[in-house]
Amino acid sequence: MTGKVINQTEFIYICIDKINIAMTLQQLEYIVAADKYRHFVKAAEACGVTQSTLSSMIGKLEDELDLQIFDRNSHPVKPTEMGENVIAQAKVLLYNASQLKEMVLTKREQEEGEIKMGIIPTVAPYILPKLLKIVRTEHPGIMLHVSEARTAYLIQKLEQAEIDMALLTTPLGNRNLLEIPVYYEKFVAYISPDEPLFKKEEIQTNHIPQNHLWVLQEGHCLRNQVMNICNHKSGYAAIYEAGSIDTLVKIVDENGGFTIIPEMHVALLSGEQQKRIRKIVDPEPVREVSLVIRKDYVRERLLNVMAGCIREIIPEHMVDSRLKKFAIKL
Repeated sequence: MTGKVINQTEFIYICIDKINIAMTLQQLEYIVAADKYRHFVKAAEACGVTQSTLSSMIGKLEDELDLQIFDRNSHPVKPTEMGENVIAQAKVLLYNASQLKEMVLTKREQEEGEIKMGIIPTVAPYILPKLLKIVRTEHPGIMLHVSEARTAYLIQKLEQAEIDMALLTTPLGNRNLLEIPVYYEKFVAYISPDEPLFKKEEIQTNHIPQNHLWVLQEGHCLRNQVMNICNHKSGYAAIYEAGSIDTLVKIVDENGGFTIIPEMHVALLSGEQQKRIRKIVDPEPVREVSLVIRKDYVRERLLNVMAGCIREIIPEHMVDSRLKKFAIKL
């Protein structure tokens, strides 16, 4: 006899001689209670149900098993010989189920353990250096392993349960994953002094030029976001092939033109370079950055620890309002 506990429906599926039998944990609790009290009314009271409900559910289980668990002609009621074996096994299954729940609850509250995390290259420079330091100094019981890769690759790793979570730009539209928005980041334009656009104090989204734009290689989510903002293709023949926004900035410095970068990158620029930043308005383009997990992820406490660490890094005005007020509940 083998059993498998399904958390949501609390069903146990048992295969006996290739006959499939479905029973609920509740039914098992009822037969254990009836055996304990040897009285259906007292057992029902202990279980918080009516006597008819308890009798009916035990009867259905007997029908499914095709055997009589209790001798109802006996006073007080007592199990049959085969019923005693069923009740003994029911106690084991109920214990295993309770252990499973305890394990999950314990995992949820743990602040120790290994976390395998993915992060995209266009977010990593602003988050990762400080994140590693905060985890190391404030949460020494956590072993953090980080993989930097593009979105599609990290989604695949999440779906295959090869990483626990990933910091990605969202929404993804993936039914298998749960997105927890952490912060919202505006985009700004970085413009060469040689560009006519440089003379403007701010740039309207629908007035961004049709040429002289440097972007990342296809496959980077930031490239797609920039193209959506500009609603056109690059006017330069060359498209930078790597994932470094810092190199994009240097390309503009050396070759002219302009690029669009996340606002958190501004702090990494020199004072002279920061003079080349222009706001984009009407509307202000914003990207949502989220912690993404599988829907069956259970380590709630570690998830909150990571979200809290990232919050320490992000300027307060950028943090998702819900994350400011509430803990993440799975």
